[in-house]
Amino acid sequence: MGILTRFKDIMSSNINALLDRAEDPEKMIDQCLRNLNSDLGKVKSETAAVIADEQRAKRKLDECTKEIEKIQRYTVKAVSAGNDSDARLFLEKKQALLVKQAELNQIYDTAHTTSEKMRTMNDKLVKDIAELEERRNTVKAKVNIARMQEHINNMVSNSDGANSSINAFEKMEEKADQMLDRANAMAELNNQNHNDEIENLKAKYDNGSCADSAIEDELAALKASLGIES
Repeated sequence: MGILTRFKDIMSSNINALLDRAEDPEKMIDQCLRNLNSDLGKVKSETAAVIADEQRAKRKLDECTKEIEKIQRYTVKAVSAGNDSDARLFLEKKQALLVKQAELNQIYDTAHTTSEKMRTMNDKLVKDIAELEERRNTVKAKVNIARMQEHINNMVSNSDGANSSINAFEKMEEKADQMLDRANAMAELNNQNHNDEIENLKAKYDNGSCADSAIEDELAALKASLGIES
């Protein structure tokens, strides 16, 4: 029957669509469930129609069977009354009804088989949807964990970058300390040289003052011995 083939196509398309767009499992499983629930509505409608066909075929078959039984009773009455001609008419009608009954029985068997398949299909779809509903929560939990792990990985990666920046800063700080140490050393050397110059200059004048004083004293003494006033 067409509905059976269409249902297989529906299920196949849902699964294939989910696989083709599986880059976002959370959204895709929601979409798949929406599709399946929509398909379930179609399957229920088709199943109801098939069940109605089965019931209608069964009703016609029962009516035909009852008519045959009724004709059989009339045939017995006609024979009992000695009316063979009437009995033959009833038997002809019975034969026609038996042919019709065979046709109706075949129609009913087909409708019943189709109805059972549709019922099974409907029940399986309901069960599958229920299972997917339960599994959806698990899938979403896995997706959330994966996203959190990815976030942590990014944080770790950023932390590595920060460590590199800190290491670079430390190197710059070390370089700055070296520059400062060299500058301080140079300043100390410059100050020492200046102090040495001052001390030498002091010694120069200190020595010069002493020599001049001695000379002046000796000159004054010489003048005094000669009777020359200074």
